[in-house]
Amino acid sequence: MKSNGFKFLIALLALFIFTNCSRVFYVSNKGKSSTAPGQIKKSTGSQSAKPYAPGQNKNK
Repeated sequence: MKSNGFKFLIALLALFIFTNCSRVFYVSNKGKSSTAPGQIKKSTGSQSAKPYAPGQNKNK
């Protein structure tokens, strides 16, 4: 009887320790495209990739 309570206490303590040590990080991909500007240019049929390059666009 005494060992069952001890095992339960150890399991509860381990559960508490492992659940409080986890952290979640969210990575934002805001304003970034996973496709290169040249590939977007090809798919749209444009003559220049400049409008699709993030460093070439003016902030308003």
